Amino acid sequence: MKEALAVAFSGGLDTSWLVARFASEGHPVTAISVNTGAWNDAGVAQLRAHALKLGAVEHVAIEGRGALFDDHIAWLIRGNVLRGHTYPLCVGVERVVQARRFAEAAESRGISLLVHGSTGAGNDQIRFDTALRCVAPLARVLAPIRDEARTREETSAWLAARGLGTMQGDSTVSINAGLWGTTAGGRWTHDPWAVPEEGTFATTTSPAKADPQGRELVIGWKDGLPTHLDGEPCQGWHAVARLAEIGAEHGVGRGIHLGDTILGIKGRVAFEAPAAAILIPAHRELEKLVLTGAQRFWKDHLGELYGQLVHEARYHEPLARDIEAFIASSQQVVVGETRVHLQQGAVLVTGVRSPFSLMDVQQTAYGEKTSLWSGEDARGFARIHGTSQWLAAVAAQRGRENT
Repeated sequence: MKEALAVAFSGGLDTSWLVARFASEGHPVTAISVNTGAWNDAGVAQLRAHALKLGAVEHVAIEGRGALFDDHIAWLIRGNVLRGHTYPLCVGVERVVQARRFAEAAESRGISLLVHGSTGAGNDQIRFDTALRCVAPLARVLAPIRDEARTREETSAWLAARGLGTMQGDSTVSINAGLWGTTAGGRWTHDPWAVPEEGTFATTTSPAKADPQGRELVIGWKDGLPTHLDGEPCQGWHAVARLAEIGAEHGVGRGIHLGDTILGIKGRVAFEAPAAAILIPAHRELEKLVLTGAQRFWKDHLGELYGQLVHEARYHEPLARDIEAFIASSQQVVVGETRVHLQQGAVLVTGVRSPFSLMDVQQTAYGEKTSLWSGEDARGFARIHGTSQWLAAVAAQRGRENT
């Protein structure tokens, strides 16, 4: 009998081929699926049946949504992380959780040969290889689709010749569904001028068809994370899942992101992330009420850096833990409620309140009146505040006069 191995299994074309191929060669194959939001109970059962049909000796389904939220999404919310000010990193953080839980499950079964289905053209190969090297340094990692330059046509034909297939019907579109959002890539993404078809957005209602009256929603917060929805306790990954449902009904969270890949080339993807589209602007607005300008300035910069580390497969970089420590410190006062209105694809934060509100203690109304200083104080401040600019202006004028 050949060496036992574990395949990180999604049920798609690449991982289906991997399970069937290695099983046909005599390897005892354990197919391991980490659920980060792609499947319900029925989907997991279907996944298991598919893996066994392909020849796996065992299929292992691991719940990963709790770890995904606690270890990753929580920091993306607190950091207001949007790559390119657009994309909420739906996929990058999933791969870290999937790699870690996959490696742990394999190790518990005494398996040291780990196989994943990444191609050589995208970010996921780097994410899986890097994460597995960090969490399972003694394991051997194979990526045959990439390393053997297998094509989708070749693997599809190989499966079909043996009466096997995949769980994903449309091989021209690559779909990744997860708790934080769903991404879709296809041939249209290669042309930056091309518009995705409506069918690309499979999980959200078309904004034009959503309820024109919209819906108001109140989110409760503590330590920078959601705790209540309309007064009812709802937190952790359950809050994200519920907001994704609500947002999807109102056409919220659709987008197209064009950006830089880890490999240095440009990439383009469509995404649907209703929960992120609601939580990030609501969280940011609450921060504006309770944090100082300096806190927000540096936190914005560090949040962007943190997102870059996650996206570029550097989550295990110690700097990421340092940034998390800074963010955690800032979130102690991010407590309160945000009122949000959802309407045909739009998200508007209409109100914020907090026991740590800086507006409640400032004894002034911007542009109207204040009891913190007198008019004379303000006049003196304005004069002193502009001194450096005045000096530069005078010096420039004298210089022109003397040349």
